[in-house]
Formats: sequence, C-alpha cells, structure tokens
Amino acid sequence: MTSRTTTWAAVIAFGGALVLGGCAPDADDASPATTHGEHAHGGQGGDAHADHPEDGGPVPPGMTEAADPTYPVGGEVTLTADHMPGMDGATATIVGAYTSYTYAVDFTPTTGGQEVTDHEWVVQEEIVDAGDARLADGTEVTLDAEHMEGMDGAKATIASSTDETVYVVDLVVNGTAMTNHMWVVDSEIAPAS
Repeated sequence: MTSRTTTWAAVIAFGGALVLGGCAPDADDASPATTHGEHAHGGQGGDAHADHPEDGGPVPPGMTEAADPTYPVGGEVTLTADHMPGMDGATATIVGAYTSYTYAVDFTPTTGGQEVTDHEWVVQEEIVDAGDARLADGTEVTLDAEHMEGMDGAKATIASSTDETVYVVDLVVNGTAMTNHMWVVDSEIAPAS
C-alpha cells in the first residue's frame, strides 16, 4: 500500500469512528425518566409506567373509603391523567374511592436504571412509617408500593402532594385491559363523554 492510500485509509477510519461515536449517548447527557408531565403521574420519559402490572392488586391495608366521592364506585368516567401513553382520554370505571394524602415522588428503582421523577401517585399508606400527618415536599421516604418494577423498597423524595379523593380504576390502555390501576385523583377525571 502506498503512503497516500494508507493516509486515506486512516482518515476514513478516523472519520467513521467520529460519526459512530456521535451516535452514542453521552453519559453526561442522560436525562431522568419522568412519569407524567414530562406523572409525566407528568409524561414519562423512558415510559416508566409501561411496566405497570395489568392487575394492580388490592389496595394497601388501612385505606379509608371516601364517604361522598365526586365519582362513585361503579361509575364510568373519562381520564385526563397522562400517567402513561394512551391514558389521557381513556374511558375508565371507578373501582374504589379513598381519602388519603397522595404524593408525586422522585425515586431511583431498586433494580437500577434512571431516576423516575414526579411519579404520580403513591398514597400515605404506601410509604413506610409515614404516620397520619401530611408529609412535606422534600421529605425522604421509603416506598412500600409495587406500581412498577423496582419501586417496592426504593428510597424516594416527596415532590408534591394533594388531599384530593384518590381512585382505583379499571381501563383499557392501547388495547391492554388494566384492572385496579392505582391511582388517579379528582382533578385527573372528567365525567364520561
């Protein structure tokens, strides 16, 4: 090979490495997964809610049923929540209505991976040793919830909270039936259209 051919081969190899290197994500550019709003619970980058179980299971022990909820159990509603793709605008059936403090939280899954920010929602009864008083924003807690993989036992920080009535719903999202989905609050629900 002539020196000119060797030089061009080196230039092409180096240029290819630069192009391919430019396609790889930079560790410094990693953005946290969010749950809605991008919660997402606002828009979930990385779609953190995509691994929600199809059956949410029973509500935590100690939940207090709401005496006079805006949306009664058995009623059909339209969701305005954007906790996962396909949820906003979905028709749902109210399965349960409860009185509790409800929190958006930031946490890193126990299974590793990106931080989930603004995950809506966990209730007071899904926080280890939460007590009865409303927890302040910024409080560090341990989660006792299994809404998604890596959530149970995760360390979390309270991002915000509400005392709105909180609901369990059945719905269909992108063709998948979900039962006992936890949680949506009053402001994320509209009468069925």
